[in-house]
Amino acid sequence: MSMEIKVPAVGESITEVFIGEWYVNPGDWVDIDQEIVGLETDKATFDVVAPQAGTLEKVIRKAGDKAEIGEVIAVLKPGPAPAGAKTTPKASEKGSTSVPSSASSAEPVVMPAAARAAAQGGINAQDVRGTGPGGRILKEDVQRELESPAASDGAARETRRVPMSPIRQTIAKRLVEAQQNAALLTTFNECDLSAVKRLREQYQDSFVKRHGVKLGFMSFFVKAVVEALNVYPQVGAQIDGTDLVFKNYVDIGIAIGAGKGLVVPVLRNAERMSFAQIEKSIANFAERAKQNKLGLEDLEGGIFTITNGGVYGSLLSTPIVNPPQSGVLGMHGIVDRPIAVNGQVEIRPMMYLALTYDHRVVDGREAVSFLKRIAEVIEDPTRLILEV
Repeated sequence: MSMEIKVPAVGESITEVFIGEWYVNPGDWVDIDQEIVGLETDKATFDVVAPQAGTLEKVIRKAGDKAEIGEVIAVLKPGPAPAGAKTTPKASEKGSTSVPSSASSAEPVVMPAAARAAAQGGINAQDVRGTGPGGRILKEDVQRELESPAASDGAARETRRVPMSPIRQTIAKRLVEAQQNAALLTTFNECDLSAVKRLREQYQDSFVKRHGVKLGFMSFFVKAVVEALNVYPQVGAQIDGTDLVFKNYVDIGIAIGAGKGLVVPVLRNAERMSFAQIEKSIANFAERAKQNKLGLEDLEGGIFTITNGGVYGSLLSTPIVNPPQSGVLGMHGIVDRPIAVNGQVEIRPMMYLALTYDHRVVDGREAVSFLKRIAEVIEDPTRLILEV
């Protein structure tokens, strides 16, 4: 008997989802708990897995469609894999699995992401030379084909319309709301990363050996923000009607660029976290963001946000506040620059810092002092331990 695959409930406020990528095609056999389709909401992305092993009989809602919670989006026929059945590797195994049993020299296996990229680019995926194991055609192969001179020379002028995903729509909406509804202002400063770099070089090996994760720059900045918020709590306050809401805990959002767009998972009670706990949590967030495994509970809340444009090469920017928060810290690239130190010119690893804040909540003096405090503890990280 066939089994209906329905959109699961993902949160009290979520009534519909956006169908992302189908990892399998009709006629493919799937294993139990194998990811079959990615769904997106305005806050997160997640995968639907096969409740039983069987053959995907029918796809009712294609990629790009919207579907309501509880709506049937596919039909699965439970049962063992028939002889010669085509199988698709699990999403978590893509790129590292063996060739599916049905692969043949006559018809190379096209991975789902590659098929989608080819359809969007207007080419036949089967015409692309695959570089994956067993000749599988990967998304990178399709992108390489689309960027080749031959494809550019022969391509006709065209306009392509792609629906915005719910996450991208929400990002756009919230950024516009922040600009329209808040009195945003940005103040800048710079900090010398010499001391932090020395600490990382001195203790990196022992830190990794003991905690199993690298000591990065972000944990220092999280600690610095916690310290600055303790001194200037107004920066972490939020407007609720005619009230200002202060919280006695520090939940910090860490902006992470994922495949579907920017996500901001939240470090809960960052004031209680050690350097190792911060680094492990951020690494976990980053990995789950790549796999679209972040849940709504990971993204909700937060009284302040840190974003690091430096990982993309940014030297200076003006980050936008994430409502209803009142402040966001922008980190940037670390560049060796000549600066004056005790009357002498020295080359130091410098970083520009930017604090965007809601002027309705935070006065200029508090904002400047807040950012200056962050620079002070970064340049002398022993302050974080001595609390001075």
